[in-house]
Amino acid sequence: MQAPASPASPAAAPGLRRVLRLQDLVLYGIIVIQPVAPMSVFGVLSERGQGHVVTALLIAMVAMLLTGLSYGRMASAYPNAGSAFTYVAREIHPGLGWLTGWGMVMDYVFNPLICTIWCSQQAHTFLPVIPLWGWKVIFAATFTLLNLRGVHTSARLNTFLAAGMGLVVVVILGAGVAHLARTGPHPAGFLTRPFYDPATFRLDAVFGCTSIAVLTYIGFDGISTLSEEVENPRRNVLLATVLTCFAIGLLAAVEVYLAQLIWPASEPFPNVDTAYVAVAGRAWAPLLGVVGLTLLVANLGSGLGAHLGAARLLYGMGRSGALPRRFFGEVHPASGVPHWNVLLVGALVLTGSHLVSFGTGAELLNFGALLAFMGVNAAAFTRFYLRASHRRLRDALAPLGGFLICLGLWLNLGPAAILGGAGWMTAGLVYGAWRTRGFTRPLQFDEPNPSASGAKSPVVG
Repeated sequence: MQAPASPASPAAAPGLRRVLRLQDLVLYGIIVIQPVAPMSVFGVLSERGQGHVVTALLIAMVAMLLTGLSYGRMASAYPNAGSAFTYVAREIHPGLGWLTGWGMVMDYVFNPLICTIWCSQQAHTFLPVIPLWGWKVIFAATFTLLNLRGVHTSARLNTFLAAGMGLVVVVILGAGVAHLARTGPHPAGFLTRPFYDPATFRLDAVFGCTSIAVLTYIGFDGISTLSEEVENPRRNVLLATVLTCFAIGLLAAVEVYLAQLIWPASEPFPNVDTAYVAVAGRAWAPLLGVVGLTLLVANLGSGLGAHLGAARLLYGMGRSGALPRRFFGEVHPASGVPHWNVLLVGALVLTGSHLVSFGTGAELLNFGALLAFMGVNAAAFTRFYLRASHRRLRDALAPLGGFLICLGLWLNLGPAAILGGAGWMTAGLVYGAWRTRGFTRPLQFDEPNPSASGAKSPVVG
């Protein structure tokens, strides 16, 4: 008679199951980024790029595809630590890793801030009796109070919302095509104008627009957090990251292409922050409220998750000593939430929403995100080309291409974003040098798993 397996046997120990297929990962990535990604930022993009939003989104897609390759390869090298900070710190230098992590704090904090600004703008159009500043207080307080209670959005609800948003997108596209058919025939060059309009095309304007358009793709790197639950992760994480960027890029391009045809760049928007709502209303009047409500709900969910994600990132830094542990490393014993961090992020969001516009906030978010993307590309170049026993040209071209495009976009951010980001990074450099005695003492902090905290990227990215 064979003896039963011991309960203490390693084979009986519970663990994560590798059940996710490639299509599951791609669907997850699209849900996280959301199918309405470019709508909230459309007006800002149109003004900055003088009507060349489609071109900007496609350029940004190339940058994200190359960066996605780097993320996928680094995730296979570090399957349990999917953070830009980790990649740069281990492959290049801990000091540069610290600066990458410090830049990510800006990324995380400005995420709920721009969601607060957008939600306030849209809610004010629904109920103007409450002043705009009052809506900002309401949404900042809502994000803070709900996160103090440990409220998080379930994956099933996320899927339901994404399906609803997908349906709204289909209706918008159908209404847009019908509107263009009703208002035709159109002059020569009309259909190609969103790609290239000789009357307004300027290379610096397009690159400036592209530096904001990157926001559409923010969140694709979250796929790497599922590495331990994926069939054949070394292949599927990389493929899913690239396919997600490609799918979102094509969908976003179609959405803004129709919008640009319906509402040409030469015509000012009633409100630049809620421009896509006006576009949808012009295509079909009943869509005015539907699209506005859809984007409001999407930004509300994104802001709630992003707020907690920022608090969790600060907690991870405090827990391991990168920030003062007594404040940042504390968790409320009842709720299990880093309450001081939630309150701090709430205060920063409320203050910042009164000081910056949606466009400037988006650029400041991208300041940190593009720094992280450059860091990941540099880490991939170092690991898979400089340190490889057999150097292949393709291992150099992809990360170098991603790095250079991201650098170009980073340099084309607006003056306010460059100055604000430079000030933030200078403060981080000084603080990091002091904390590590000139970066001679090891300083590590762990980045929280966004999926564990309920965080997701904003609806605009």
